[in-house]
Amino acid sequence: MELVVSPAGDVHYLYDESIDLASLGPMSIRRASHVEPDEQGRWFADLSVSHGPLLGPFARRSDALQAEAVWLSAHRLNSAS
Repeated sequence: MELVVSPAGDVHYLYDESIDLASLGPMSIRRASHVEPDEQGRWFADLSVSHGPLLGPFARRSDALQAEAVWLSAHRLNSAS
């Protein structure tokens, strides 16, 4: 998990359940994308919520999730600091 701390002290990260960050204090969770299949069972990562592209198609959901995480890390987390 990559945590990015802004100059104001806000912490930004891609949601992950590996550690309980809620134990550190109040938190706010916002959707940054959608990973959904199409009618043919191909997977897409729709990053329009984050003003990003539509990634895909991917044969596996896990591949779409990985592409989503890479894009969000590069474009949302790095710009949060």
